[in-house]
Amino acid sequence: MQKTVITPPVCWFDNAETIPAMVLDWLSELGSMTRRFEQHCNEVTVKPSCEKYISREALTEEEQMHLPGSTRYWLREVVLYGDGVPWLTGRTVVPEETLTGEEQQLLKMGNVPLGRYLFTSGCLTRDYIRFGLSGTDWARCSRLCLADKPLLLTEVFLPASPAYPA
Repeated sequence: MQKTVITPPVCWFDNAETIPAMVLDWLSELGSMTRRFEQHCNEVTVKPSCEKYISREALTEEEQMHLPGSTRYWLREVVLYGDGVPWLTGRTVVPEETLTGEEQQLLKMGNVPLGRYLFTSGCLTRDYIRFGLSGTDWARCSRLCLADKPLLLTEVFLPASPAYPA
C-alpha cells in the first residue's frame, strides 16, 4: 500500500544543539504558530491540499510510534501563507477516537488555520515535541492532546518563513 505523504520526509534529531538559535526559538514555540506568524504579516491564510481518512498502514513511522492504534485516522495537510507567500506546510493526523464531542470540528476546518481552533479550546496540552530537517527546511513534530485525546502535528518551515534569518 502506498503511503499518503504530501509533507516531505523529515530526518529527526536526537538533540537540538546544532539548530541555529533563531530557528530553535521558532521550533520551540509552545503557543499558536498562527498567532506568531500573524506578527510578521497582514494576513495568514491556509490552503488545504488533503483532507481525508487514512488507515494505520498509511501513517509515517513517526506517526505510528506516537499515536495510539486506531482503525482509521483523519489526515489534513495544508500550506500556510503569510500575505500570500508559502511559509509552512502542516500535516495533522488525528485518530478517529479523538474526533468525539467538540473535537469533531477538526473534520470541518477547511481554510481555517488549525491553531485558531486548538489554542481557543482551553483543554490543549503538548506532551511531545521533536525537531528535524526536511531537506534544508527545519521541521517540528508535536503530539497535542485535546481533552486528553491525542493528535500529531508535523510542521515544515518553508524557506520564505520568518523563522529563518533574512
